[in-house]
Amino acid sequence: MLQDVVEYLVCPHCGQGLAAGPGGGALRCPQRHTFDVARQGYVSLLPGDAHTGTGDTAAMVAARDAFLSAGHYAPVAEALAAAAPADARCVVDLGAGTGHYLAAVLDALPEAHGIALDISKFALRRAARSHPRAGAVVCDAWRPLPIRDDAADLVINVFAPRNGPELRRVLRPGGTLLTITPTPRHLSELVRELGLLGVDGRKEERLAATLGPYLESGGSSEHDFTLLLDHEAVRTVVGMGPSAWHTDPAALAERIAALPEPVPVTASVTLSRFTKVPLAR
Repeated sequence: MLQDVVEYLVCPHCGQGLAAGPGGGALRCPQRHTFDVARQGYVSLLPGDAHTGTGDTAAMVAARDAFLSAGHYAPVAEALAAAAPADARCVVDLGAGTGHYLAAVLDALPEAHGIALDISKFALRRAARSHPRAGAVVCDAWRPLPIRDDAADLVINVFAPRNGPELRRVLRPGGTLLTITPTPRHLSELVRELGLLGVDGRKEERLAATLGPYLESGGSSEHDFTLLLDHEAVRTVVGMGPSAWHTDPAALAERIAALPEPVPVTASVTLSRFTKVPLAR
């Protein structure tokens, strides 16, 4: 619940700590900045000039929830949970979406609490209910995160933006970042047959450039598995990702109808580990 993670949160305006107000319906800082808790259980800690237009839409979130709930990406959740440090007590999921992966990690860490961060309120309505020990917060990954310095033992980041300086700031010394990024083989059959957006072949290189100045690499591992998707699942996986913004619905429907059923699809991701170490002087 949100009340369980308030101690780790800070005000987006002044950076001071937050506390729950009477009845738990709002969070307040010492400067009297107040943030109402939505009835769905999440709180928005966006500054007043923030824009949420880049967040996932309600339709995209519904598609993601359906696809993940069906267990198609269970090997990804299992790999994250297995890689999580056993002594982690504060887990932050940056770009959490529905909270699916955060819930899997919290299941593996019975003493930990989690904070789901995302810019989409539609996603966080679900993330707030994803696990009894998770709280959900609307924020912008490219701005200062509303998390205390050195608060997180573990940050997870799955198919989501990464802000190197802020990740370093919120991780405690020795803390761990686990990222999941797609390889060029990910969903390659659908990319080819449906004309979807492909994965940049230099994605791992860009990941290292983004995080290398702030965190030390601890190695990576690739995880490949085969999905057997019916046409509805194909529509769902397209609708939950960036291709949802770039495909013509009528043309897409025709191409999906021409696919075999079920269609074998490759899922291929890289799990990378990073650690916060002192910066060189």
